[in-house]
Amino acid sequence: MAAPPAEENIDQAEFDEDEFGETVPADTVPAGRKRLFSKELRCMMYGFGDDQNPYTESVDMLEDLVIEFITETTHRAMEIGRTGRVQVEDIVFLVRKDSRKYARVKDLLTMNEELKRARKAFDEIKYVGTEAKPK
Repeated sequence: MAAPPAEENIDQAEFDEDEFGETVPADTVPAGRKRLFSKELRCMMYGFGDDQNPYTESVDMLEDLVIEFITETTHRAMEIGRTGRVQVEDIVFLVRKDSRKYARVKDLLTMNEELKRARKAFDEIKYVGTEAKPK
C-alpha cells in the first residue's frame, strides 16, 4: 500500500481540535509549556481562601497572569537605567508609585540584607570553630 502524498499529511497536521471538539488552526492551540509556579500558586490560592485543590484551569490562568506581569515588568525595567540589564534599583523605580508594592519590595530587600548578614556571621563562627580544633 502506498503512503498518501506529503501534501495530504501537511493539510491534516495544520489543524487540531480544541477542548470543545472544534477544529482550529494548530497555531492557535496553546503549546504545552512547562508550568513554573503551579505548586506555589496552589498553596497561595489555598492560603487566600480557595479550595485546597483548586481547579487546574484557575491555576493555569493565574500563572499566565503572573508570567505576563513578570515579563512586562522585566521589559520595562530593561528600558530604565542601563539598557538591557535589570538591576534592583530599576524594579524599585518601577513600583515607587504603588505604595503596597513599594513597601513589599523594601521589606524583601531588608530581609535579604539581614539574611546575608546572618549567613556571614554564621560562616565566621563556623570558621573560627574549625580553626581552634587541633589537627
